[in-house]
Formats: sequence, structure tokens, C-alpha cells
Amino acid sequence: MSPERTASLSHFVFMPLPNFTLIAFSNAVEVLRMANYLSGQTLYRWTLVSPEGGPVRTSNGLSVDTLPADSVTAADIVFVCGGIDVQRVTTPQHLSVLRRFSRSGITLGSLCTGTYALARAGLLSGYACSIHWENLSALREEFPGTRFLKELFVIDRDRVTCTGGIAPLDMMLNLIAARVGTARITQIAEQFVVEHVRDPNAQQRMPLVARLGCANKSLFEVIALMENNIEEPLSREELARLAGMSQRQLQRLFREHLGMTPTHYYLTLRLRRSRELLLQTDMSIMHITMACGFQSACHFSKSYRDAYGSAPTRERRRQAAPLEETPQPQPGETLDAAA
Repeated sequence: MSPERTASLSHFVFMPLPNFTLIAFSNAVEVLRMANYLSGQTLYRWTLVSPEGGPVRTSNGLSVDTLPADSVTAADIVFVCGGIDVQRVTTPQHLSVLRRFSRSGITLGSLCTGTYALARAGLLSGYACSIHWENLSALREEFPGTRFLKELFVIDRDRVTCTGGIAPLDMMLNLIAARVGTARITQIAEQFVVEHVRDPNAQQRMPLVARLGCANKSLFEVIALMENNIEEPLSREELARLAGMSQRQLQRLFREHLGMTPTHYYLTLRLRRSRELLLQTDMSIMHITMACGFQSACHFSKSYRDAYGSAPTRERRRQAAPLEETPQPQPGETLDAAA
């Protein structure tokens, strides 16, 4: 998107899906509010819509009021806001609304898992995009015509996609910079006690140095090899050779820093990937077995059950339970659920 195009953005429309995450939505809207506040004028306005209008529940049990999408006659950009259970809560009505906005030439965007709705509507074919890291593997399998990147947010022509959490704050600050200027961006960041505004090249998920509690370059290289070779796992001998060390050194490296063997760590990576595919796609268990480098469904099932306490088939049946059976918080109550 050109600076001229981003500078012209003033009316932002947000379409929250049921169970959307409030933190991602709030971080996006608060940047617009603060820009108006500090400038002393209404530079930006925003509207919340849904297919039929009315309240939409967030993942933490609160609700927001929305207008019918048909009531919006003009918008500069429309963000679909996702959260948990995005595959099940995205309805044909949501997809129809997004396609209508697209036909009108409106720039489309997403927050958190809202990227799934854009992809499902066929509006990301040939585009690069971003989505929360938990959904990356599954959506790469489901939508091969779309490039899912690890960046916090991606601006590709008339598509603006972003991960969840606080990333929409960085995305929105970058998006409005062409209009308000860098000095105002700094002021907004200071108001939110943000020391550094991340750019589009910043990648999501904790870096290995934070996840593993160490900064051993050789260890990072081996883990990167593992993560890039899930479907056809490398042998211990191949890992050692590619990392330029002996197998004994490789064993000692993982024992010292992670308290486990390279084989065990590799297995946890593959099982984590398999769980993402099992819970977030309709791929068959046999397809998942092969995609995660297991030689047989029996081996995969046993390894999965040992790691997660439930067989893949049982996990899939539990995931397929109707959404309405999921307990919903009543006013004043909370449920233990991922945001």
C-alpha cells in the first residue's frame, strides 16, 4: 500500500467474529483514539459491524454492540477481528459481507485469527499475510495459494493482516504514520508506555533465546534445522553434520541446555505441529501422520497419546463437538479459556 493510500485512511470498520480477542481489537482502536486526542481533532472514526448487527461476545465474556454491515455505505478499510474457535464461528454470512466489501474496492485487513475468514472467503489468494503463530501450520496446509508469514503484520497491496495480542498497536502506528507523522507516532507510543514501535519486519513469537533461556548459537542452528524439516525428519547424524559438530557434541549440547536428547526435542516439535493440524484443520489423521514425519498411524497415535493424554481420534471427536455445547460465561462469571 502506498504512503498516499495509507495517508487517506480515515474511516476504519471492524467486524468482530464471535469469541474475538478483545486485546487485539482494543490495541488497534486505542491508537486511533489517541491520535484524535493528541491532535485535538477527529482524524479517524471507527464503526463496528456484523452481518445482522447486535451484540457480539468476546472470548472473555464481554460483548460489544455492532451495526448491520449493510448500513455502512463508505469505509476506507475493514478489519475482521478473530479469536478462538475461528473455524467454527466464521459463517457464510461473514464471508458474504467480506466479499461484498472486496467488490466495492475497500481495503481489507484482519486482527489475530481474522485472517482465516479472509482466506476462507477466497480474498487472500496470491497474497502474503500474517496470522497468530498457533494457526500458521494449519492454514499453510489448508490454503496453499496464500503465503503465511511469521511477521507481526503484513501489508500486501490492499490487504493488511496482523497477529494478535499487542501486535495491532504496532501495525496501526505504522499504518497511520504517513498521515500523522513520526513525531505524533512517538507521542502516541509514549502515552501507551511503549519504548519501541516494531516495524513490519519484526517476527512474532518469542525468540529462542527467551524461549530456551540461553543464547547458544549452535543450539539455535540445530533447532532451526529441526523446525524446517518436520515432514521428513533429519537423522541425528545428519543434524550433527549440517551443524558442523560430532554426534557426541550434539547430545551434550541438548543435555546441557534443554535437559533432553535431540531425538526427544525433535519429537516434541513434530507432535506440537501435529496437534495444530489436528485441531485447526480437517486433514485426515493419516495425512497428519505423514506431514509430521511419522512412519505409521500406530506410531503417531501412541506418541500423541503419551504426550497429550488422549489419542488423536478422540481429540478430533472432542474438537468436532458443536460450538453451542461449549459453556458460555454468564454475566459476572469467567471461564478458563485461551484468549
